[in-house]
Amino acid sequence: MKLAYDASSNIEAHLVMHQLQQAGIDAVIEGEYLQGAVGELPAAGNVRVRVPETDFEAAKQVIADWDAA
Repeated sequence: MKLAYDASSNIEAHLVMHQLQQAGIDAVIEGEYLQGAVGELPAAGNVRVRVPETDFEAAKQVIADWDAA
């Protein structure tokens, strides 16, 4: 799995994951439950969306289109 998106929150990660899934790309959220430990961990960079390496380029395009909208 390859890092496709570094989200600022769980909500943002889920929005991106659902966009990818609608495009037929499998995606998983990593670090979703770490935000409860903010104060103990760095406040950013904990929630990430990962996709299979074979879908990485297509995922980046889906995310770019979503981000531009």
